[in-house]
Amino acid sequence: MTDSFQDWLRERSPARGLRGKSAAVLEVLLSQPRRAAFGSAGELAQLAGVNVATVTRTAQALGFAGWPALQQELRARYLSSLSAGQVAAEHRGSGSPSSRSLRRDLDSLALLNRRLDESVLLTIAQAVAAARRTAIVADGSYAAVGIALAHNARLAGYPVQAVTGGDAELANVMAAIGEGDVLIAISFWRLYESTVLAANEARSRGVRVFAVTDAASPALAAAAEEVVLVPAEGEAFFPSLTAGIAVAQALVTQLAAVDPARTGASIEAAEAMWTKFGLLHRRPAAP
Repeated sequence: MTDSFQDWLRERSPARGLRGKSAAVLEVLLSQPRRAAFGSAGELAQLAGVNVATVTRTAQALGFAGWPALQQELRARYLSSLSAGQVAAEHRGSGSPSSRSLRRDLDSLALLNRRLDESVLLTIAQAVAAARRTAIVADGSYAAVGIALAHNARLAGYPVQAVTGGDAELANVMAAIGEGDVLIAISFWRLYESTVLAANEARSRGVRVFAVTDAASPALAAAAEEVVLVPAEGEAFFPSLTAGIAVAQALVTQLAAVDPARTGASIEAAEAMWTKFGLLHRRPAAP
């Protein structure tokens, strides 16, 4: 499920619209999404016949801190509109594919580190800690992010379930969800309609809803109390999970700090059970 690139941009515009040189910048964004997604602020300014400062002001008028923040979401939305083959074609380049992939992930982590609002992670962690239970909705390749987050959150002592088995499982979970619960929607590249439906249904039932995504659609953003935007562009035909896993790790680390005594007791109980089941083998003490 992908919202129209053009509709999204128009909805971001101020009620009175953009005028003069900013309107020229918006027209380039609307008419040349690929150039906007991959070009520099200078290139965009040249296309629009304006200076770089105008590009920055236009991005701010659309609700972003500046051009880099706007381009991150423009690029994610542009790529989400393409087929898997088209995405792969966009990333053809010189050099080793594996090296390009590693560099891309390093750049994404650096971008995430600069832009992540830690107060949002604290809000989500506190909500999960206070919740009766938490459902994490994740599917496709990015189900791995949801599984990792749910596994570690349970180890930290909280009832968290990753819903990764498709729409039938999701429907069953949604039938039982209600006030006092939390739902976290995780989605990169393609946003499934069922994920948006679950988020809105949960919100209507008094559930606190949060989203971790690379480009939040208006439908998902409207249902979510907070949205964590994660750079997820990869070098092949699928999104990179590196930054998403980093957010999951940061979130569960924050969660473990909410109630250290609870987390400590949970880990001790888990280790005792691992030992009983023969899963935990301690190394012999050094002589």
